[in-house]
Amino acid sequence: MTDVKELVLTIVRPLVSHPEAVSLEIEESDNFLEYNLTVSQEDIGRVIGKQGRVAKAIRTIVYSVRTDGPKKVRLNILDGQ
Repeated sequence: MTDVKELVLTIVRPLVSHPEAVSLEIEESDNFLEYNLTVSQEDIGRVIGKQGRVAKAIRTIVYSVRTDGPKKVRLNILDGQ
């Protein structure tokens, strides 16, 4: 789990102008490991990108990481209001 967390933070922090506001929380459900990424409200556009291209690229990388067990990884991008 920490490998995926470090991977997401390593990808996202250089993209944003407020890296200190980036946080990642993990919630575990029956079928998923949900990673809730919170960034500053100013940086939400940078992380999502035009037509969601940056977010899609981040998710493609994260979803390709092999996890232990049958649970799938889900990445949610939230703005830190």
